[in-house]
Amino acid sequence: MLRVLKFGGTSVGTLERIGNVASIIRKMRDNGDDLVVVVSAMSGETNKLIDYAKYYSDAPNDRELDMLLSSGERVTSALLSIALNELGYKTVSMSGREAGIYTTNDYTYARIEKIETANMEQAIKNGEIIIVAGFQGVSVDENRVTTLGRGGSDLTAVALAGALKADICEIYTDVDGIYTTDPRIEPKAKKMEKISYDEMLELASLGAKVLQNRSVEMAKKLNVNLVSRSSFTPDVEGTLITKEENIMEAPVVSGIALDKNQVRVGMYGVMNKPGIASLIFTALADANINVDMIVQTIGTDFKANLDFTVPVGDLIKTKNVMEKFQNDVEKIEYNEAIAKVSIVGVGMKSHTGVASKAFSALANENINIRIISTSEIKISMVIDEKYGELAVRTLHEAYELDK
Repeated sequence: MLRVLKFGGTSVGTLERIGNVASIIRKMRDNGDDLVVVVSAMSGETNKLIDYAKYYSDAPNDRELDMLLSSGERVTSALLSIALNELGYKTVSMSGREAGIYTTNDYTYARIEKIETANMEQAIKNGEIIIVAGFQGVSVDENRVTTLGRGGSDLTAVALAGALKADICEIYTDVDGIYTTDPRIEPKAKKMEKISYDEMLELASLGAKVLQNRSVEMAKKLNVNLVSRSSFTPDVEGTLITKEENIMEAPVVSGIALDKNQVRVGMYGVMNKPGIASLIFTALADANINVDMIVQTIGTDFKANLDFTVPVGDLIKTKNVMEKFQNDVEKIEYNEAIAKVSIVGVGMKSHTGVASKAFSALANENINIRIISTSEIKISMVIDEKYGELAVRTLHEAYELDK
């Protein structure tokens, strides 16, 4: 069996934990599995490198930043390789370049264009365990080191699993699977045995931080079976992320997500003329700002009110874009004291009354809903931030996810 394993920053956060990872790998190797291991930088290392860069510049050059940040993962891959060598195993550490990962030129947020597997395939034939530095590649056009954005090591692992046609891709973190909601908010949360790609995509994009959503998108595209599990309890079964048809009885609601990192932007008294919404959202898109929920209403004076949400990290960029439309509106407001709570489940496709149950449950707790957005398998609601965790517990109980 060919396994691709990925170990996150907390799993390799200290020299002792790297030794623990070596023990996990050793056990699988002794069972006869071929292994490609992707590692993150040791926890805190990337932030430390960013701080180093900001000592000299508030806006360091992206190309040089990628050269700097990619070093963290290379350190981990070499250390893990050395640890396994000492245990008597043949290993080879590889940078993204050596693993054949080629990307776009979008420094700090590159996208994978292709993977040339010849180098890795030869190492597997040689009986070597491959330790790949995650989060990085090399640009096709400029032949420079690039990074894939935060959480990019997950993406590296899934892409390699797809390219090598691995039997499974296991993502090791500090939690032992995907839960119906954050157990720190609701202690009654249950670990799921299986979840579909689409449900995991929604949960990942809505605030669940176990898996990076780009990696789940790629897993779905390449039909890679993903398992989320813990490096601290490696013998405990994790959660399988797979095709919807591989799940016998999909629950109506699988999980509840909470995202406190959103800002509500309100544009009031917008000139009601054709194309104004297009101009606003095109400008936001051109600035690479990810707009989520959008609500537009037309008043009796035929002027529009436009509400939408953006990530809190994009607030400054959003304000800069909104300045261009000051003359087209009466007022623009920004509200950071909001939270987005969402319910997700493929079973929503075939069941009625899912939304009304959510609205009733929140109403019973006197929680006012500001914005509502729906899709085939998701309902998201913007509420006041102070009610975020109460809303999660209320919805978790309403849909009996603890049973």
